Amino acid sequence: MRKTRLFAYACIATLLLQACGADSYMKKGDAFLAVGEYFDAAAEYKKAYQHTPVKDKPKRGERAWKMAECYRRINYNAKAIAAYQNAIRFGAGDSTAVLRLAQMQHKQGDYKNAVKNYQAFLDSFPNHPLGVTGLRGASQAKAWKERPTLHTVKKDPLMNARRSDLCPVLYGDDWDQLYLTSTRPQATGDEISGITGTKNSDIFYSKKDEQGKWQPVEKVESEVNSEFDEGTVCFSPDGKTMYFTRCTYDAQYPRYAQIYKSERSDASWSKPTIVPISQDTLSNFAHPAVSPDGAWLYFVSDMPGGEGGLDIWRFPINDNGLGGVENLGPQINSPGNEMFPTFRYNGDLYFSSDGHPGMGGLDLFCAKQDTVSNEWRIENMKSPMNSAGDDFGMTFAGVHNRGFFSSNRGDARGWDHIYSFECPEVLQTVKGWVYEKDGYELPEGLVYMVGDDGTNKKISVRSDGSFVEVIRPHVRYVLLGTCKGYLNHKEELQVDTSSVSREYVLQFALSSITAPVLVRNVFYEFDRADITPESSQALDSLVDLLNLNPNITIELASHCDYRGADAYNLRLSQRRAESVVRYLIDKGIAADRLSPVGYGEERPKVVTRKIAERNPWLTQGDTLTEAFITNLKDETQQEVCNALNRRTEFRVLRTTYGLFDHITSTPNTTPNAQQHNNPNKE
Repeated sequence: MRKTRLFAYACIATLLLQACGADSYMKKGDAFLAVGEYFDAAAEYKKAYQHTPVKDKPKRGERAWKMAECYRRINYNAKAIAAYQNAIRFGAGDSTAVLRLAQMQHKQGDYKNAVKNYQAFLDSFPNHPLGVTGLRGASQAKAWKERPTLHTVKKDPLMNARRSDLCPVLYGDDWDQLYLTSTRPQATGDEISGITGTKNSDIFYSKKDEQGKWQPVEKVESEVNSEFDEGTVCFSPDGKTMYFTRCTYDAQYPRYAQIYKSERSDASWSKPTIVPISQDTLSNFAHPAVSPDGAWLYFVSDMPGGEGGLDIWRFPINDNGLGGVENLGPQINSPGNEMFPTFRYNGDLYFSSDGHPGMGGLDLFCAKQDTVSNEWRIENMKSPMNSAGDDFGMTFAGVHNRGFFSSNRGDARGWDHIYSFECPEVLQTVKGWVYEKDGYELPEGLVYMVGDDGTNKKISVRSDGSFVEVIRPHVRYVLLGTCKGYLNHKEELQVDTSSVSREYVLQFALSSITAPVLVRNVFYEFDRADITPESSQALDSLVDLLNLNPNITIELASHCDYRGADAYNLRLSQRRAESVVRYLIDKGIAADRLSPVGYGEERPKVVTRKIAERNPWLTQGDTLTEAFITNLKDETQQEVCNALNRRTEFRVLRTTYGLFDHITSTPNTTPNAQQHNNPNKE
């Protein structure tokens, strides 16, 4: 009898100890949950569940429910399913318990049971939007897998480490740099995040070598990385501003994500500053994306006034950043979560959502906006771009339908990895360069593109003076290259084929308003002023330039080398300049726009940077005088210098010719040499 009594006391004591231990674990779990540390909270709830007596069903159900909610947030889908099933079995959880179970089964690719539980949830809550969209998605997913799109998807071994790698963004004039977010061991700090169970994420990058191969990933050595979580990078169209998300830590309060920006200075990024989106201090602001025209900053937030969950918002990019915040509305945003907005070069919006019908978790969607009605047409990207897991964070290589995205498909730990994608396409493009004639690129240049299909675009060039635009078959385009301080240059393009991909290449060599401009390939009869027939192409180009810039007058100058008598050279160069002017007048250029001057050998050529690069034995700034040339020991070098001195040049005298002759008449619709506007605008 005594042994029985002692055994009973021992059992009671054990149960009391278990109960006390379980309560202690619950308190710790609740504290972690209050500040959003779901990984640590789930571990404590699991201990509490294990230390709760089997017969105490209400408490086991409550603890299973909290554990399931934490597992759901850190993408431990299989564990979340088991915990939700226990919570439902013990009658715990709120009215969404069956919905949550269906969503987790959906993310695991268990479409059969997901459909069953979505239907069970809708039996109790008819027409619930998340139940309806979830059921539609799970019902369609199998067919999408069986009939994949033409996309090729590959996990990229070089970009992935043994932790999470996500949100890739291509950067650079040639898309030869890839920025990404990673929790790999090289991330700043040593602490393990209570949210994810890994290190806090940092911003990393990779770049291509001269052979076009991606190099090993490196951490961005800048103050953009800190002991906190950083990631989800985007860049302004000119590449000079980086926007990213930072989530700071406070042991007493939940974590709130904010958007920061950093400016490019030489080869590094400046100390980041907060982007003041709103005065709301209790909402998250994350996942920035800049529109292709640079006018809007898109972002994700749970701020009031949305459609539910996380929504995509935007605001105009200006100096103060406050005010004008817009929700993209119910066509884009759903009662679920819309996240990770990004853009293709043509303006199509890509984002991820678990609130539209999909294959499970976050699916990738493409949204195209009608320019007339402003209505959005949204399309699920289907398999293989989408999977049962989370698929998000796309980036495109310029105008092409290839790039990278991130996904946690097939990873039991819920860690994200980077995948490459490519879709075959027939694409016609025009690639052009805007540069100073006989000089270097003009990154401040603008190109106006007008097509007979209604196209009317203003294109900002990249830092190397280049641009790429998609063009359409059977359309005639006129492109006008402009830059402040330079004369305009026009090119025409007729696109004929549509059956194969092709890139058309155009050059926009702009002539300076302030410096003399060499007219290449103007030839004269030996020791005479007569122009040879071979000169017509160069002079016809000058005619086109004068017609395109009708408000300029020019001095047309001819120069000789030092050989021969000074007086003779002066007379010969004057006659040659006059011959060029006569040619231009015969082609319809007004005589009072042209001033012929012969300088003989009075103004020897000054070596430019470009000439020095072509002739390493010359230095920028050298003046090719007779003394300089005769001091050269190499006769070939002497002849090169003499050839540089024998030249025909023009320089702009005025940019207001004819502007005030007919004040009451219709203004000229072509920009003058100093204008920087749309050629179709009066």
